Amino acid sequence: MPRVKRGAKRRQKRKKLLGLAKGFFLNKSKLYRAAKEAVDRAGNFAYVGRKRKKRDFRRLWIIRINAAARANDISYSQFMAGLKRAGIGLDRKSLADIAVKDAAGFTRLVESARAAKAPAPAKATA
Repeated sequence: MPRVKRGAKRRQKRKKLLGLAKGFFLNKSKLYRAAKEAVDRAGNFAYVGRKRKKRDFRRLWIIRINAAARANDISYSQFMAGLKRAGIGLDRKSLADIAVKDAAGFTRLVESARAAKAPAPAKATA
């Protein structure tokens, strides 16, 4: 079997990895082994961060909707249940945007959620 010295491939691989580690502190941006460990670790954090971002934004939207709903004397859960009963299928991102930018529009949504009250439970006769 012929001997393989890798040549340009090894240099390309190292250059690519050190490029990913550019801006890292001390040896982590200069030495291959330290850079490799740092880039792997950074990649793991980035992966987790992409998942967290979705959670964090949903929490933010819920907080904004809740604040606007309570300003209109209704709780978040009652507001969302009322919207569902009224057949208004807006997502939380849109609702939060309306709550921040269009208070009058949000008030109209609150009124339609209030109007769609759940039917009173039937009394059991025994």
